[in-house]
Amino acid sequence: MSRPRRSGLAGARRLRLHAPIFAALGDETRLGLVARLCDQSPSSISELAAGLPITRQATTKHLQVLESVGVVRGEMAGRARLFELNPEPLMQAKDYLHLVATQWDGALARLKAHVESPR
Repeated sequence: MSRPRRSGLAGARRLRLHAPIFAALGDETRLGLVARLCDQSPSSISELAAGLPITRQATTKHLQVLESVGVVRGEMAGRARLFELNPEPLMQAKDYLHLVATQWDGALARLKAHVESPR
């Protein structure tokens, strides 16, 4: 007889909350923009686009994706739009990854106990 599935960490509500953040961070360019904002926040689009192999317009689109999930905030300062990092969604994602790691540690410990148990 199989055990009933627990919703646990993969519950629909948790997935809906965290999946957009991980999807936004899953792009190399966006992850790089987050790293830049960690070092120099707030920054203009021109500052963030400097040295990237993409246009300022493409950089803006990447920033809009990050803004849509709350990872960055954009605010007008005169004629420039300045972006800054919002660490809260990143901390929530980190906490979620910690829960997943804890769950895996438990699963691996149970597997080890099962494999090493005398028959």
